[in-house]
Amino acid sequence: MRRYGTTPGKPEEYRQGSERAVRPKDASTLIIVRHDGEPRLLLGKRSMQHKFMPGKFVFPGGRLDLIDQRLQVPTELSEPVMRRLRKKTQSHVSDAKLKGLALAAIRETFEETGLVVGRPTNAIVHTANTGWQDYLSHGVIPPLESMDFIARAITPPYRTRRFDTRFFMVYEDVIHSDPSAVGSASGELLDLHWLTLDEARETDLPAITRMVIDIIEERLTRPRKTQLTENAPFVRLLHNQWVNEKL
Repeated sequence: MRRYGTTPGKPEEYRQGSERAVRPKDASTLIIVRHDGEPRLLLGKRSMQHKFMPGKFVFPGGRLDLIDQRLQVPTELSEPVMRRLRKKTQSHVSDAKLKGLALAAIRETFEETGLVVGRPTNAIVHTANTGWQDYLSHGVIPPLESMDFIARAITPPYRTRRFDTRFFMVYEDVIHSDPSAVGSASGELLDLHWLTLDEARETDLPAITRMVIDIIEERLTRPRKTQLTENAPFVRLLHNQWVNEKL
């Protein structure tokens, strides 16, 4: 497996040898591809106040909330994407939870950047969650059918905070708002920019983000319909060995 270097984190990001490894929390992130002469990706810098990967440039995203699993929307992920999400997943994990991971990526992107990633609709979606209410007030629904699932990674057990993250990808044609009008809605991501792949590689990236950019570059060489059916790597540390499996 190719090695990806990254700037070391703060000491408090690493657990002591005697401490038990924490269980990773489910999370998701959204990669948005915008063509402006050449492909550009939306990345932002994590605040230095964060205890997990402070100062790193990342894609928007965050933890799965229960509301994401319960939200009823009249759209579905494609079957090839669902099949990949189910692989290497415990049998008790429901399709509603897997769908919720995609929805969480949409919600977190809206909260962190102000971008409305969605398709116009007249459908009425009921929810008491204010975050989702704000999103739905734009007259859209999440474009699940257009979302690709391109990678999964689990934070190594020597970290004090761990996430089991699914990486989703969409194209700019599902952005309902002005893509150039990105902001820092929640304050979690700063210095939001649309960066070319080479520009992104020049920033301070987590190792997994650097790897995902390589996956994106390769994926973009093929038609979109083909991309939706391709395998996704699953990267994790098992028995002190990095493992890269195909989903």
